Amino acid sequence: MAGARRRRAGRSPLTVGLIALAIVLVGAFLGFTKDIPFTHGFRVHAVFESANSLRVNSPVRIAGVNVGKVKSVSAKEGTNQSLVTLEIKKNGLPIHEDATAKIRPRIFLEGNFFVDLQPGAPSSPKLESGDTIKVTRTATPVQLDQVLTSLQSDTRQDLRDLLDALAQGLNAEPTAADDRDADPSAKGETAAESFNDSYKDAPAALRGGAQVNEALLGTEPARDVSRLLDGTAKTTGALIRNEGQLKDLITNFNTTMAAFASESDDLSSSIRLLAPTLANANAAFASLNRAFPPTRAFARDILPGVNETAATIDASFPWVDQMRKLFSQSELRGLSQDLAPTSRDLAKVTNASLQLFPQVDRTSLCARDVILPTGDIVVHDSFDSGAANYKEFWWTMVGLSGESQNFDGNGSYVRFQPGGGADTVALGSANSPTGQLVGSAPAPVIGVRPKFPGKRPPYNSSVPCHKSKIPDVNGPWGAQGPGEGTP
Repeated sequence: MAGARRRRAGRSPLTVGLIALAIVLVGAFLGFTKDIPFTHGFRVHAVFESANSLRVNSPVRIAGVNVGKVKSVSAKEGTNQSLVTLEIKKNGLPIHEDATAKIRPRIFLEGNFFVDLQPGAPSSPKLESGDTIKVTRTATPVQLDQVLTSLQSDTRQDLRDLLDALAQGLNAEPTAADDRDADPSAKGETAAESFNDSYKDAPAALRGGAQVNEALLGTEPARDVSRLLDGTAKTTGALIRNEGQLKDLITNFNTTMAAFASESDDLSSSIRLLAPTLANANAAFASLNRAFPPTRAFARDILPGVNETAATIDASFPWVDQMRKLFSQSELRGLSQDLAPTSRDLAKVTNASLQLFPQVDRTSLCARDVILPTGDIVVHDSFDSGAANYKEFWWTMVGLSGESQNFDGNGSYVRFQPGGGADTVALGSANSPTGQLVGSAPAPVIGVRPKFPGKRPPYNSSVPCHKSKIPDVNGPWGAQGPGEGTP
């Protein structure tokens, strides 16, 4: 009993209160953040051209289902792009390398934007936590200023001209020539007045027209006529714009019909299979009809945003003023004028390069197809080293460089110390700049390799270098023989 009283006495009310307060604070933190400290779920980065009003904690959705949220939005270092970090829950995994991410606006009741994530094909490799979706696989929504650029001043002027011409046509007084050919009931009246008179005869005329229109409504009044008119307008406009192609179409149509006639049996079989195809098409159209109600609901939801368009345009005027200053003479317009001489010189360089590049190309082909393969051949002679001849050439250059080092103040030159002997050796000719050099050698000169053919081979400029044959340095022309001027 005494021990039990000592244990109860050791727990003070302050300690119990602090423990309870800590538990409440931890519970509140976990309830609001929904994260365990120092841990996070699967995260993937996405690079966008523009963050487009995306905010931290904006939802990430796959097929309309929330699978995560935006954890951070920052500028990508060294670029004008945005780096968005997405945290994906387990129901949104896995994410593949061909995944795409698009920033889309939420409905007006939600506000802000969300990230529409397409996880990619299952056959593609999976992304690991911390990987990045490249900017080529992301997209941002079209902004209002991009839409407004489609309504240019020339379009508005054409609309005003059309309305002015319509007003003149309805209100212009008829001339004497116009009244001469007009119906007696319409003489002296403007087009608008004659149009008003037509209402008197309209009931009888419209009664028959109503019957015709009712017959034209088809089986589905809400759709048949509108589709017919829309299709007719598109077809007629296309035929007007492409008169030449229409002539070709008629010619090709005759050819096609002739081909159909030659394949009448196969065509009959295809027509028999058309009925099941149409039945499947009707089912597809029924599914399309079911998709229209959500579209109409979206149109109703977007009305508040359309009503705010005027205020948005007013708010864009300061931006327009800034853009006008940017394109002023002291800014971009002046810069473009300063760059004009450079552009002209660059055009001249480009034009000149059209002649340079073919020559460079021929030189490269010659080096690749003739010079370099010739240098790779091993010359099999009495000094055969087993190495390609281009290596032997550079080894000779290195030896000559070392041999011609300056050591006595007389400049760089190659020094040879021939030995004495009974055989006389003559180099060059009396007409050469140095004259003929004569010396003695302990052994007779064998000759040169390759041998001198007796005269210099003619130079044929009609054959491109890269189409010339690779010389056979080990063939008959590569044999040993006397040098030029040697008897």
